[in-house]
Amino acid sequence: MEIRGTTIVAVRKDGKTAMAGDGQVTAGQSTIMKSTAVKVRRIFDDRVIVGFAGSVADAFSLSERFEEMLRKYAGNLMRAAVELAQLWRSDKIVHKLEAMMIVADSEAMFLVDGTGNVIEPESGVCAIGSGGNFALAAARALSKNTKMSARKIAEESIRIASEICVFTNGNITVEEV
Repeated sequence: MEIRGTTIVAVRKDGKTAMAGDGQVTAGQSTIMKSTAVKVRRIFDDRVIVGFAGSVADAFSLSERFEEMLRKYAGNLMRAAVELAQLWRSDKIVHKLEAMMIVADSEAMFLVDGTGNVIEPESGVCAIGSGGNFALAAARALSKNTKMSARKIAEESIRIASEICVFTNGNITVEEV
């Protein structure tokens, strides 16, 4: 049974970065296992936010390893993300972890995955998960065409994705730095 169903979006605007995630965990194609999961959280003394899509256990393991990298590299988000991606690709055990992450602090934001990608979004908007493309499109449109804050854009983008994607719900968690 494949457990899936996540939408995470991050938005940087006017010096703030907000990350939002829905609360749905889906088993297979037809069963909602949980509607109140929290997939966005603060780490590293609340200075960094992470959002994850994929296997929950794998995501927590990666989040812990990422926080270790942040400590090792004195909070340097880019260096920690690159080191995690390298570990993820090369370590026999970590390589099998199935998840994606968006990581952000007050200065930068990156999408990190198991193929070694560490991508800084050009537009200040990034999304992952089953409804990621829906949330990404909504966030880009709202960023360019409204005066909404990063927090409001992130929240509304998840709400829009939840109206389109069956693996996304409207139970939204938002964190901001």
